[in-house]
Amino acid sequence: MNFEPQLIIELTLLGLGTGFLAGLLGIGGGMLMVPLITFILSAKGFPAEYTIKMAVATSLATILFTSISSVRAHHRRGAVLWSVVRLLAPGILLGSLLGAHIAVALPGKVLNVLFAMFVTFSATQMLLDRKPKPGRTLPGGVVMFGMGGVIGLLSALVGAGGAFISVPFMTWCNVKIHNAVGTSAALGFPLALAGTLGYIWAGRDLPPMPPGALGYIYLPGLLIISIASMSIAPLGARTAHGMDIRPLKRVNAIVLYILAAYFFLR
Repeated sequence: MNFEPQLIIELTLLGLGTGFLAGLLGIGGGMLMVPLITFILSAKGFPAEYTIKMAVATSLATILFTSISSVRAHHRRGAVLWSVVRLLAPGILLGSLLGAHIAVALPGKVLNVLFAMFVTFSATQMLLDRKPKPGRTLPGGVVMFGMGGVIGLLSALVGAGGAFISVPFMTWCNVKIHNAVGTSAALGFPLALAGTLGYIWAGRDLPPMPPGALGYIYLPGLLIISIASMSIAPLGARTAHGMDIRPLKRVNAIVLYILAAYFFLR
């Protein structure tokens, strides 16, 4: 694997930024990680057809590690609803495996558009900050399994941790925002595990890739970003419990609109 000093710096800064935001806003790092990994891989001369797919796969794989660090911080504060995790996780596992295989079968341009749509949706959710109706509660087991499948499928397609759906869904059902963020962090591990295995399996017969690739996973990016993200995600989680994060969400939404425009133009 190639660990050039500039590459190490770029990936470390990316990991620190996305890890902090994952803990702070509960959005996962995929919305920022996928575009920046795409830039890095393109600059290193990776085949254009593979860059977005490898960026999505690598972003998803990092959640294996960052979710552990983030969920420990949220669990210590009693913010994880483990009963909800048990209901959503089976559907998430199935949906994430399926999503990885669909993603690698899509043309790169189609995946670019899907990612741009996902970022636009997430940014709009942040700006609207809609309030749920009083009395609404989480649905029963069958609906929760289906919702888990949707979360897993879309997350594997765009390399995100699922919080862009699970957090709005839970808050819409009158789950407190800190509980929704903490529970979403706990859902990140099964989602990332299934999706990562799916991307490795789907890429097993690829023609020879540049050094450092395991299927669609870019191993230098996975290693460096994960270490940096894990080191700072707990700080983001602690910060989220002690401040009003709504103004930060608005700023982040604007940045996401800019990134979405870039991917639409690609």
